Amino acid sequence: MKILIAGNLGYIGPSVTSQLRSTFPQAELIGFDIGYFAHCLTNAALFPEVRLNQQIFGDIRTFPEKLLEGVDAVVDLAAISNDPMGKKYEEITLDVNYRAAVNMAKLAKKYGVKSFVYASSCSMYGAASDYPKKEGDEVNPLTAYARSKVYTEKELEPLADDKFKITCLRFSTACGFSNRLRLDLVLNDFVAGALVNKEINILSDGSPWRPMINTKDMARAIEWGIIREKTNGGNFLAINTGMNEWNNQIKPLAEAVAREIPGVKVTINPDAPPDKRSYMVNFDLYKKLAPDHQPVYDLTTTIREIKDNLAAMKFNDANFRETGLIRLRVLDKLQNDHFLNSNLEWNWNNK
Repeated sequence: MKILIAGNLGYIGPSVTSQLRSTFPQAELIGFDIGYFAHCLTNAALFPEVRLNQQIFGDIRTFPEKLLEGVDAVVDLAAISNDPMGKKYEEITLDVNYRAAVNMAKLAKKYGVKSFVYASSCSMYGAASDYPKKEGDEVNPLTAYARSKVYTEKELEPLADDKFKITCLRFSTACGFSNRLRLDLVLNDFVAGALVNKEINILSDGSPWRPMINTKDMARAIEWGIIREKTNGGNFLAINTGMNEWNNQIKPLAEAVAREIPGVKVTINPDAPPDKRSYMVNFDLYKKLAPDHQPVYDLTTTIREIKDNLAAMKFNDANFRETGLIRLRVLDKLQNDHFLNSNLEWNWNNK
């Protein structure tokens, strides 16, 4: 088997690479990534990409289609991947997350790829906390990132057929440790703040809902997307990916962190304007179709995983939200140092 992983040098990539190498030890694994965050290693015993057969650097917006020759499965993780980045780089977000994804899927089909797995998102449900949303419910994307996922799914669906299986995994909010850790995710931020400041400041009133999923469980879901039979979900499948028990409100998430890290104070902002990004999600279909790939990490084990790895890193930066552990800060620095141009392309001609 030959598998191409696009966007493998980000937060999720190390877990996906490890999972696929473990499951498919004889497979040819190829990574393709522009490399913005390749240097952002955290508590890594080894360079995660040694598990690959080949790492290729390139921009998914100008994807070299010959790479797809002989490929059996494509995993698309490539994305401008959170709301602050999406707000600053809205058109680039649509180019990378949406237009480039659809283009790569079309090329994959042209080259005879059998399985295309797209990392989609439950954030497309937006303001939807009145009941857990199922796959057929109306979407209400509130951000550029969420809109990009809606647009992509819509254009991927007609590409699927008996020879080209497409699986869109609508992931819950990612959390947990990674060898390229991000702290611009809610649970990860809470654990980091608890460790260095002994305080978690919730900027909202703490009431919004978020489903969560550990990166390692995301990787197991991607494995399932590659191997699932077409009789198990159809030629095209967009599926909520997570677990019902992981629907949480923000304040209880913070309180769970405080239980694991003694002496932490949790504060909320009762005067904050309502956070419209609030959604509960129903994961019954994923439980039915992927019984052997259900999440194995729960909230407590994930908090401990983040805490223990940060401790091993001797993490102690109270100003961590201004560091390279925040993805927007990485892009800002690369631009300020003139390595990236305004279109987030490598600026070698001017260096």
